[in-house]
Amino acid sequence: MKLYFTIAWRNIWRHKRRTLIVVLSIAMSLAMMMIYDGLMVGFNDAIYANAVKILGGNVQVHADGYRMKNGNKPLLPLKDDQSVLEAARSLPNVTVATRRINTGGIVTNRTGAFSVTITGIEPEMEHTVSLVSANIAAGRDLTANDQDMILIGQGLASAMDAGVGDRITMAGSDVHNKTVQRTMTIAGIYDVGLPEIEKRTIYISLNEAGYLFGLDGQSTEVVLFLEQLGQESQVIKGLERSVSGYEVDPWEKNFPEMSATIERKNGVMDVFGVIILSIAGIGILNMLLMAVFERTREIGVLGALGIKPRQIGWMFILEGAMMGVVGLVAGVALGLLINSIFAKVGFDYSEFANMTEYTALIKGRVYSTLGLEKIWQRVVTVLVIAVLSSLYPARTAALKEPAAALHTV
Repeated sequence: MKLYFTIAWRNIWRHKRRTLIVVLSIAMSLAMMMIYDGLMVGFNDAIYANAVKILGGNVQVHADGYRMKNGNKPLLPLKDDQSVLEAARSLPNVTVATRRINTGGIVTNRTGAFSVTITGIEPEMEHTVSLVSANIAAGRDLTANDQDMILIGQGLASAMDAGVGDRITMAGSDVHNKTVQRTMTIAGIYDVGLPEIEKRTIYISLNEAGYLFGLDGQSTEVVLFLEQLGQESQVIKGLERSVSGYEVDPWEKNFPEMSATIERKNGVMDVFGVIILSIAGIGILNMLLMAVFERTREIGVLGALGIKPRQIGWMFILEGAMMGVVGLVAGVALGLLINSIFAKVGFDYSEFANMTEYTALIKGRVYSTLGLEKIWQRVVTVLVIAVLSSLYPARTAALKEPAAALHTV
């Protein structure tokens, strides 16, 4: 077998320029895929990771039975939220674990009534990870001791024609389904560039929410903020080993529309990646076909010496595979080099922040990773395409009759 590898290796370098063109096309295609993979992780961290922070954290822990009533935002208190907090904070990759009370309600003033999600938070606990706290456009952020104070979004403030210091009425149902109504003072207005989210999400302190909705000292969920997207499953497994009797869900389950968007985007690019690499595979097909015609008499000599057609075919398949491997190594090296530069320098996309709603979440520069997230998928794709591209030339070579091949001019 070593002999076949040696012969195949020498054969692919008979025409160095032709081989280098094919190898370069494979390398460039693979490097482009790696650059895309690295940039997409950077974009996901810049856009979707920030969206997850606004929408409710990477992982949420609820009381048993919450999923069945999720559409109604039920006030189901956690039986022991402190033990959940302790277990969560002991896990790696968890930057912040905090308690919340989440329920639905309405806010009204002279302008009209607006349906909202009322979220009771521990402001000081969430301050380091909260994009809401980092984007206070007017007034101030909440504090744990705030009473009758509310933080609203710019979208809602515009719709209600309200400003800092104005009084609005908030209404909701407590844990016993009794209607609770309270006049609140607007402490601050946040602006994260997402008007629809700003219009339907308001914040009050956890202590105030517990008092209003009959949950003194309790919470309806524990929210975990992680270092980056993709660590959710590992954290959930660790948490479930420490505590039981809770429903622990990643953000994909809580916000399926956003998860579906990422999956569709990645799926489309995977298809494009296969198409691009297939174009490079056509180069292998073309080169090996030319080699078959150029080396017809050589194939005849090999057949006359007793080399079986199957063995001749394998030699051409090995040549195609070797070109794929060389292109693979060059592509990985090129991809790593370019991505390592982008990881340090980054891309400034701040001027494009207003192109779409979610790009408003890009704050500053976007930094790439090394692009190794799907490297095995890319490697297998390259090798499969290289081998498939060499099958037809190999079959053509194997079917040549030695006598006829020897007399080819």
